Amino acid sequence: MRTESSAIDRTGIAVSTHTEPAADGPRRSPAPTDRRAGTLQAALGVTAFSLTFPATAWGLEGFGPWSLVAVRCVLAAVVAGGCLLALRVRLPARRHLAGLAVVAAGVVLGFPLLTTLALRTSTTAHAAVVVGLLPLTTALFSSLRTGARPSRMFWLAACAGAAAVIAFTVQQSGGALTGADAYLFGALLICAAGYTEGGRLARVMPGWQVIGWALVLCLPLSVPGALVALSYEPVRLTAHSVTGLLWVAAGSQFLGLVVWYRGMASIGIPKASQLQLAQPLLTLVWSVLLLGERLTPAAPLTAAAVLVCIALTQRARD
Repeated sequence: MRTESSAIDRTGIAVSTHTEPAADGPRRSPAPTDRRAGTLQAALGVTAFSLTFPATAWGLEGFGPWSLVAVRCVLAAVVAGGCLLALRVRLPARRHLAGLAVVAAGVVLGFPLLTTLALRTSTTAHAAVVVGLLPLTTALFSSLRTGARPSRMFWLAACAGAAAVIAFTVQQSGGALTGADAYLFGALLICAAGYTEGGRLARVMPGWQVIGWALVLCLPLSVPGALVALSYEPVRLTAHSVTGLLWVAAGSQFLGLVVWYRGMASIGIPKASQLQLAQPLLTLVWSVLLLGERLTPAAPLTAAAVLVCIALTQRARD
């Protein structure tokens, strides 16, 4: 939001001056209409993200993990860069470059790469439940970044949810964490950092520009990476692999993040992050419908337990 004030120049004519609030400064509570719109936008982002793991599994049918991640970044950057050029968007201010670098490292490169490596040996259902910790992790990063102090009830519920997810991963892996789980937990941390910085930046620039510039910043890495990966990893184009690649590039990597960041800017990072509680449940449904996976009773039960725990965090007083 911008605040507008009037000033009188030397000719006596009133002119308008605009000032931008700091990205981490105080913000007014959104109006009910804005809150509903923001909630809807964040929910659309969650829906797009819930298809990411099944689409990645499809993409891995024809691409290697490094090729899939690099090519999806390049394709998404081409779409985003084309929009930025067509609308003649100015380059971001220098003070925003550090935040954009965090978004690029966490959301554009780190999370897609680590989750893709995990899905080579993990089912999408298993990965979805582990990533069910992302709302908690994002809320934690947001709290540390903005100085908020949640109540004791919040942290008790958060720890209970974390314990449920850890117990699930250990039980599924036969008593020990696997390499895939290490990838997934690493992805949680860097993605939460990227979400937090992106949500802050979306309060001073449009959300689509946040992810657009982050994608463009990655081109010096993603283009050479795609060329090298495609030369080493075999490619087998099928309907599934092409569809999966196109979805993770256009849907998950760009369009989903556009509405997600707009929603976070409208209703706040902690509140928006909790909408992702529905993401594991949606991904479990997609994994059955699109991939034919069979769920163990522990997967939906754990997802439901995490949902209950973080619902309690929503009811906790600040």
